[in-house]
Amino acid sequence: MNTKRLTFALMMGALGSALFAVSYYAGPIAPGIALDFSLLAVFIAGFYAGPTTGFFTGIIAGILPGIMYGPLGMGGVAGLIGLPLGKALSGLTSGLIGKGLKLEQRKHTSLIGIPSTYLAYIPEALFTLAYFILLLGGIAVGSNVFFTAILPKALVEVTIMSVILAALMGNNGFTTFVRTHFTATKLKEK
Repeated sequence: MNTKRLTFALMMGALGSALFAVSYYAGPIAPGIALDFSLLAVFIAGFYAGPTTGFFTGIIAGILPGIMYGPLGMGGVAGLIGLPLGKALSGLTSGLIGKGLKLEQRKHTSLIGIPSTYLAYIPEALFTLAYFILLLGGIAVGSNVFFTAILPKALVEVTIMSVILAALMGNNGFTTFVRTHFTATKLKEK
């Protein structure tokens, strides 16, 4: 990872943490449950900068939620490890999807923004299900919490983020800026 990609990952990770902090403190849904839009920055990093940058951004963006739901919440150390890894999986997957669809070369990609975002979330959803089963000590309790509280909230978040990402992918100014940033990097590296 070169300096531009590292800097981009750090900035997107910081943005993800800021998005989490705003939603965590401004609008909790219930005690211990708040909307979390930190994946928005992770998806942007993955789709536009690739799987490595997306993975690293996910780790960074997951640290604050990991602290809040881990040692300061009910998850303990497992939350501090699990949340960043889950977000990193979304970053990795969005990067692989972005490379596979060649998002850096396409124009007007807003139509694929919504399904791509949902697909990129699937590994994190499966990881989160396994996390809750292990954390709560059984399939019955862990999967019940996942399917009744975590997954519905996550689907609302992913739906909102997918619409935002579709708008960003269809925005010529944003897309041109990001493509130019990383295209210039590729040319200099050769």
